[in-house]
Amino acid sequence: MSEPIIEPIERYGLSKRNRKRTLFSRIGVVGCGIEGSVIATTAALNGMEVVFLEPNEEKIVNAYSRIEEKLDQRIANWGLTQNEKKAILARIKGTTVFDDFQGCDFVIEAIRYDNQTGERQVAQRKKVFQHLEQVLDTDAIIASNVSTVVVTELASELAYQERCIGVHFMINTPGSQILEIVKGLHTSDETFVKVSQFARLINHEYIPVMESSGLVSVRLFLTQLNEACQILMEGIATVEDIDKVLTVGFGHNLGVFRTADNMGIEKIVKLLNNLYDEYGNIKYKPSPILLRMFRAKDYGVSTGRGFYSYDEKGNLVK
Repeated sequence: MSEPIIEPIERYGLSKRNRKRTLFSRIGVVGCGIEGSVIATTAALNGMEVVFLEPNEEKIVNAYSRIEEKLDQRIANWGLTQNEKKAILARIKGTTVFDDFQGCDFVIEAIRYDNQTGERQVAQRKKVFQHLEQVLDTDAIIASNVSTVVVTELASELAYQERCIGVHFMINTPGSQILEIVKGLHTSDETFVKVSQFARLINHEYIPVMESSGLVSVRLFLTQLNEACQILMEGIATVEDIDKVLTVGFGHNLGVFRTADNMGIEKIVKLLNNLYDEYGNIKYKPSPILLRMFRAKDYGVSTGRGFYSYDEKGNLVK
């Protein structure tokens, strides 16, 4: 009787030993507020494991609630089942320590803006980059969800600046699936190619953008908003009718004023001031209407009152 042939069980895919992990199978998000929760949800929806960091357990619970709310909206629109929701949530883990980012090959900084000033301090974000460099492998990518901050400045004190990059998710426009990818002064081509692959994996289009304050989306939107405010001040048309021209006439999803309410007037005023400081062009001076709303703390959806009124769940009150 011949000897039986014995084959290692690993060849048949029944063991995870020696199996190479695929790129972007595990990513991290620093800050899971409005922006970070959208990024985390998008990645988990597309099969990635996500670790997000918040400073305390209360904020972790709040982040889970935001993510669940986004998934429930998909269920209500027949875009997801309850079982799929459970599987997605199982891929998301909250933490309060940077060490839990070990094993991630891509981490995106998305810390919150200050509610009073609309600022997201550069010094604080640079510290995030430094903490990440201490715990990540040298080939792991460190990114920031940027709009007016320059990623080269955030990476300036790191040892491996070539793996740092900027990305910009347009989270204030529902259904938007485009990513602006921003190379810093020292960002390598390899890093850009990998992040382009990430965009495809989450079913987003992407465009390369030269490092500049405001990128493409922010500069176009804010100048349009300032002009819309000027039209409103001149009494040419109402808030509703200006938005109707954009939604019906130009195919915009929400219109300029609804989008502004979603983004937050406090952030918009800060962004405009940043652009004015950078370029010195009068078109970036915040409209008096925006300044008046900012001083009154009529920030939009977050406060229930902006150009429109909203209920506690952020739904438009008509």
